[in-house]
Amino acid sequence: MKVLITGGCGFIGSNFIRYLLKDSETKGAGIERVINLDKQTYAGQGKNIEHITLDKDPRYKLVLGDICDRGLVQKVFQEYNPKLVFHFAAESHVDNSLKDQSLFIKTNVQGTKVLVSAALEQGLERFIHISTDEVYGSIKEGNFSETSQLNPSNPYSETKVKAEGVVMDYMTRGLSAVITRSANNYGPYQFPEKLLPRFITNLIDRQPVPLMWSQENPGLNVRDWLNVKDNCRAIWYVSQKGNNQEIYNIPGDNERTNIDMTKMLLHYFEFGEEMIEKSEHRKAHDFRYSISGDKLKDIGFQYKHSDLNQGIKELCQWYEENQDWWRPLKK
Repeated sequence: MKVLITGGCGFIGSNFIRYLLKDSETKGAGIERVINLDKQTYAGQGKNIEHITLDKDPRYKLVLGDICDRGLVQKVFQEYNPKLVFHFAAESHVDNSLKDQSLFIKTNVQGTKVLVSAALEQGLERFIHISTDEVYGSIKEGNFSETSQLNPSNPYSETKVKAEGVVMDYMTRGLSAVITRSANNYGPYQFPEKLLPRFITNLIDRQPVPLMWSQENPGLNVRDWLNVKDNCRAIWYVSQKGNNQEIYNIPGDNERTNIDMTKMLLHYFEFGEEMIEKSEHRKAHDFRYSISGDKLKDIGFQYKHSDLNQGIKELCQWYEENQDWWRPLKK
């Protein structure tokens, strides 16, 4: 079986490729070839793939290019004839979308349309579209299910909603597809613009951490933390066991306030709260994300990496031991 990954040089995509080619869970899947279509933007630079040592795996092929390039996408489909497509490629940093949303519209919406159009023409077993819990917006109590109304609050999540709409439109035209909506991922090889890698690398350098803070909201925003290893496992599981034309939430079941996560990191590095640098809340800063994973569990998925304390400890150790990877990337 040949598998096409888009955005496989990014944080989650590169971890997913490693899972496909290296993990014992996928050995019986008959994966003959993994094609990674990626244009290697700033957050998906070459070292994200180097750690997998895929140059020694004859099943792996990197194709440099943009998913918005219709001719290239059609050529990739025709040349490799993939049976599964996992669509990770996306602009994803909310702060960047607030400054300029044009690239988010181009990649996340128009690029998705190019892909599903080619996929429908080629015919394949399944198209797996990777989305986010941010499409639901914020919720004070309870959690969102897959049938909840979508309420995006920033340009990034708005484009992810539109991308889902593109996939759903092509489902009505005969595209075999499923959509996953994942919680906040954490793990190795995440670009140091996101909260955890930024805070961890700051503390390694004995620098303060910029926590969004106000008198009314002293770091109380809530996020659900999902180990990237379990997210990769869940995405693959849905591709194999999920029902066609369905949506599956992938929560982490580890909701924490930002101040609690910050204190966890401070404790690991043996610092006090004097290392917190209070910064203003950004616009469209959702208060709490929370999604139900009942539908995922109903088809039999089980987590293996749900211990957040252990996961954060391993993450801190990884950034300590791999400074040659993140230092050149940090601004």
